[in-house]
Amino acid sequence: MKIRFAVAPGNAALADGDLLAFSSAIEAGGFDGIWLSDVPVAPVIDPLLGLALVAGQTKRLRLGANVVPLGRNPFLLAKELAQLDQISHGRLLLSFVTGIGQPGEREVLGLRAAGRGEVLEEVLALLRAWWGGETVDHTSERWSFTSLEAAARPVQDPLEVWLGGRGPKALERVGRVADGWLGAQVTPHEARAARERIQASAENAGREIDPEHFGLSIAYTRAPPDPDLLRTLTSRRPDIDPLTILPVGATALRSAIHDYVEAGLSKFVIRPGAAVDSWVDESEWLADTILDLQT
Repeated sequence: MKIRFAVAPGNAALADGDLLAFSSAIEAGGFDGIWLSDVPVAPVIDPLLGLALVAGQTKRLRLGANVVPLGRNPFLLAKELAQLDQISHGRLLLSFVTGIGQPGEREVLGLRAAGRGEVLEEVLALLRAWWGGETVDHTSERWSFTSLEAAARPVQDPLEVWLGGRGPKALERVGRVADGWLGAQVTPHEARAARERIQASAENAGREIDPEHFGLSIAYTRAPPDPDLLRTLTSRRPDIDPLTILPVGATALRSAIHDYVEAGLSKFVIRPGAAVDSWVDESEWLADTILDLQT
């Protein structure tokens, strides 16, 4: 099983120079890639814009985007993602999420009443049709496309899309329609159970998820975490001790990764839970801590 590590900037709202300093340090550090997240109502860079900038300044890094496809025109999104894969020479990685439920998010996405999972599946099916070279005829409550061909197709064939989520419906959806799972804020025991549920769902749908397509986003801190971070984690997972999903220090981070690998996961997005003063220093610390685990 190939264990791979990417790095995300956490909650930092990186401007162009900071984003390039981050990606340069991570590439020099020997990591597999970077990940940027789509947070519609927060002042963080849109991952498609950020990765387009990084694509021209890096050679090897895989470029991961957690995208909220809801609220975007599917045809234009298909074009944008295909062109991003083109300009990065096939280095794009994708995970679709339905958002994080921040105040105002549903209004921004135009989803006051619609089920987010239902819309996500509709968008994903349309994107795959255009990326596969199909001429699309489609009518729903949200969109209507008549004999519409793709404006661009990705380098990767297929361009895979992983999904997130940890609830039963979300995990069933991964097995039924996705290419992989990128989870977050789950314990190793929960991660194993999620993987098994996804695999069972895929089997029921007559599909198979590649056993190496199970990953996790892991927040960490190098020093005792800020109380605000612990309160945020507790608000999202009030049923567990936040330190069970937030490794503190190098030993705890290595141990957590070992436990997740034992649970059947092999792709990891590591993200700092505290502000980073120097990405060169942070990259070196992470490389010394975990990079020997990459296979």
